[in-house]
Amino acid sequence: MLMIAAVTIFLICYVLIATEKISRIAIVLVGAAAMLAIGANTFEKSFYSHDTGIDWNVIFLLLGMMIIVSIIHRTGLFEFLAIKAAQFSKGDPKKTLIYLATLTAIASALLDNVTTILLAVPMTFVVCRKLSVSPVPFILVQVFASNIGGAATLIGDPPNIIIASKANLSFNWFLTHMLPLVVVVLIIMLPIWAVMFRKFLVNTQQDRDSVMQLKADEFLKDRILLRKSLLVLALVLIAFTLHTVTHMEPAVIALFGAGVLVAISGLRPKEYLPEVEWPTLVFFMGLFIMVGALVNVGALAKFADFLKEQFGGDLSLASYSILGISALLSGIVDNIPYVASMVPVVSELTNSIGSASPNALWTALAFGADFGGNATIIGASANVVAIGLAKRQGVEISFWQFAKYGIITTIISILLVYPYLAIFYL
Repeated sequence: MLMIAAVTIFLICYVLIATEKISRIAIVLVGAAAMLAIGANTFEKSFYSHDTGIDWNVIFLLLGMMIIVSIIHRTGLFEFLAIKAAQFSKGDPKKTLIYLATLTAIASALLDNVTTILLAVPMTFVVCRKLSVSPVPFILVQVFASNIGGAATLIGDPPNIIIASKANLSFNWFLTHMLPLVVVVLIIMLPIWAVMFRKFLVNTQQDRDSVMQLKADEFLKDRILLRKSLLVLALVLIAFTLHTVTHMEPAVIALFGAGVLVAISGLRPKEYLPEVEWPTLVFFMGLFIMVGALVNVGALAKFADFLKEQFGGDLSLASYSILGISALLSGIVDNIPYVASMVPVVSELTNSIGSASPNALWTALAFGADFGGNATIIGASANVVAIGLAKRQGVEISFWQFAKYGIITTIISILLVYPYLAIFYL
């Protein structure tokens, strides 16, 4: 009965989030409290358990990077880069969209998709204001590109970090098994996105001429703070890439970088804390508690047992199913807690039926979770962060507006993974 009650609460909350009639923050807070009230999870497990509680590494990684980005924003760097990007494309919105998406994908692979979105979205608003076009297509495409590009490396997407940790996969493993298809998917998706949003990517020659007349250097407000900020950001990013060597958690790196930058910037809290996306952080905490309750009552474990019964000893069926199921559920449940709950299942399946081609199941899980995260607003951390940043700028992107384009992107990208698995693994 407890399992049924927990699943029911989760489904009701998800439906309410999708309808957008009530604040999603209120929904997850009430849902999390309800899970605790019925005993689906305990206070200790919700706040202190790595398996069934809030993932504080994700929360504090976001907090640290939000503070760093908030301080950088005061230097005018985003405006400078925005003007340069718009001028490089000669003021053409379609070309600008493709350039920004490509840069976002590359940055997401080298850094991580959440950090990239934190850096890119403020710049995007400046670009769109100068081009006189809606920022919505640009934000959506950058989110899609960040989730796809982030799949290429171990540090590019949080689910990859979880998979690598549990399965003992190296940085080079992701470069070998993930990067090639990511490149192919991006090459195919870029023109598709340009066509999907073509109605929004229109401006006048006057708008383009006005962009070309702007002087980007004039937008740099504080060059001394800029140099300090870029130095700290560079050190933080280098530390991220050395994760497999230093074994320092990303949250520790981000918080340390934020602390150092706050100290050397001389800024007061009221000058950088208001730009932190507190609602986004609260949303994640509530969501983690609800999903943790599903893990605690055994709902996800029961689902895993069901999958093992269905697959039998068929590796091909297991790989294709893991890919499809991961893509579907990562659009419903944030892909971070989803992957955390599925890793033990895939590990057992690999030991029992995947010994001939152990990489097949892990590759299917990684691609399914990373690409599937594009389907809905709550599918991936980068999505939630981007929507929160947009709302702060007065731009509302609804659940269904996101899903309208996100589902198409997910279907196309996942369909490209199936032949890749068949050719190289099965």
